[in-house]
Amino acid sequence: MFRAFYPKRYLASAYEIPYENMKEKGIRGVIFDIDNTLVPHDAPADERAVELFRRLHAMGLQTCLLSNNKERRVAPFAAAVGSAYIYKAGKPSKKGYERAMERMGTDSSSTLFVGDQLFTDVYGANRAGLYSILVKPINPKEEIQIVLKRYPEKLILWRYEKEKRRRKDRD
Repeated sequence: MFRAFYPKRYLASAYEIPYENMKEKGIRGVIFDIDNTLVPHDAPADERAVELFRRLHAMGLQTCLLSNNKERRVAPFAAAVGSAYIYKAGKPSKKGYERAMERMGTDSSSTLFVGDQLFTDVYGANRAGLYSILVKPINPKEEIQIVLKRYPEKLILWRYEKEKRRRKDRD
C-alpha cells in the first residue's frame, strides 16, 4: 500500500550521495528538487550547491531542477548552478519528470531523482520509473502545508525502515 511512496534510498543529504558510484551504474542525469533538498526554502544557491553542480557536470552528468515553484524562484537558482530547469512542474505528475529527462537526453533507466518530500518528489519519481533518493529536509522551518504532510510521511518512513530491516535480517 505504501510502497509507491518508498524511495530506493534514504540519506541525510543530497551532498552525501555517491554520484560517482551512480554514474558507474549507468546514471547519466540527475533531477533535483531545490527547496529543502539543496538549500533552505527560498534561499539562493550557495557555494555548496554551486560546487556540487560543478562536480556533477565535470563527471559528465546532466542535471535538471524540477520544482513546483514559480520561475522567479527557479530560474536564478538554475543560472547560479548552471542547470536546466522546469518550474511549475506539477509534481507528483509524471509529466515534469519526463520533460526533465527529455531536456537531459536521458531515460528512466539512466536518471536519478533527489528530493526531500515523499508525496510530491519521491512518489512522482517512482511513478516515472526513476531511481529515487529521499533526503532529510535541510531546514525544519517549513510552510504549513508541508509541515502537515510531514506527519503521514513519518508513518510511511517508519514502515519503510521496518521493511528494510526485515529484508536485511533475511539476507
